[in-house]
Amino acid sequence: MSNTGFAVVDVETTGLFPGGHDRIVEIAVVHVDANGIVEGQWDTLVNPGRDLGPQRVHRVRAADVMHAPTFAQIAPRLAGLLSGRVLVAHNASFDTRFLLAEFERSEVVPSMVSLCTMRLARDFLPGAGRALADRCAAFDIDLVDAHRASADALATAQLLCAYMKIGGDPSFWQWHIDTAAAQPWPALTGEESQWLPRESAPSWATPETTAASFLERITVKLPEYSGPVERLDYLALLDRCLLDRSISAHEAQGLVALAEESGLGRDDCEELHLQYFNELVRVAWSDGILTPDEMADISKVGDLLAIPSGLISETLGKPIDVATANAGHAAVEAFTLVPGDLVVLTGEMARVRSEWEAELSALGFVPWSGVTKTVKLLVAADPDSLSGKARKARDYNIPVVDETGLRRLLAA
Repeated sequence: MSNTGFAVVDVETTGLFPGGHDRIVEIAVVHVDANGIVEGQWDTLVNPGRDLGPQRVHRVRAADVMHAPTFAQIAPRLAGLLSGRVLVAHNASFDTRFLLAEFERSEVVPSMVSLCTMRLARDFLPGAGRALADRCAAFDIDLVDAHRASADALATAQLLCAYMKIGGDPSFWQWHIDTAAAQPWPALTGEESQWLPRESAPSWATPETTAASFLERITVKLPEYSGPVERLDYLALLDRCLLDRSISAHEAQGLVALAEESGLGRDDCEELHLQYFNELVRVAWSDGILTPDEMADISKVGDLLAIPSGLISETLGKPIDVATANAGHAAVEAFTLVPGDLVVLTGEMARVRSEWEAELSALGFVPWSGVTKTVKLLVAADPDSLSGKARKARDYNIPVVDETGLRRLLAA
């Protein structure tokens, strides 16, 4: 394949300001030749090393990018895909500014020859809306899964091909191709990682990781050699993981690592999950009735811990003899917040942060700005957040929960 023609690019980012803190979280490249034919497609998630910003827009979760390459690790291959080609994007000013900022961090300042399909529409689609969807609709181009880099880049490439087919001076396109070909980029060296398209992100990185997805990664040990202390440590970590009634990808990794380090086998962990579930049921039944919220909570935790559905149904119908069910097992002290505890918030939350801070203060807790060893809890928009605060909290073994988890703790 000749390295001349067009490289159509789309990036998804943490925000709008490439010169500051914002970074690329996903990028796609589509090659189009001088005749307006699509030649190839590539895309990858990118680990930005920070919070992912407005996730409702790009729908990339922190769990998706945990094992994705950094921009520095994709830069050599990306430079090869872009070098010598006309860079094309819809609102090219946005994409090129982010690309330049990222490459400059790798100490490379490429010379980009670019075209913008949004601006070109003034000549080819006068009067159409600015949005990519509007331009595509005019040519009956399907735009499925918008704000996903691969989908947007392919639609933009098809839009470019449509522009080229409906006419215009051929010398216009050829001038850009020749100019870009005469300005190849410097070769980049350094560590390069395999690209990770969104659909190839680990399947266990789901919004609510179930126990089955991480239990299968715990070794079956015969015989198991854990003792009471190791079992309590696992139960304590499990309790922290379930504060928000979900198990994030980071938490799943932590549970697997602790089990392996402590000599806990898969059967051992399943027994501990049942013990935890039985204790939850005992507390819920302590007043003799189950409310709809308690029933929903029992079912949710049971599903997360891979408790057999028949046992979950049985516990919803009548109290169980927990003293017998958990005979010989020590109880773990549940995590709670007490007045005076420091609570840190991070990420773009569903509720305005100042409202959360006001409620925390009214209840006697202390909203705090930075994560230190004295902080009791970190509340993140995404529990798998890659922000500096979240990384520091994990280093200090501070629980990380989402807004649901905070609501549960405040209601306790």
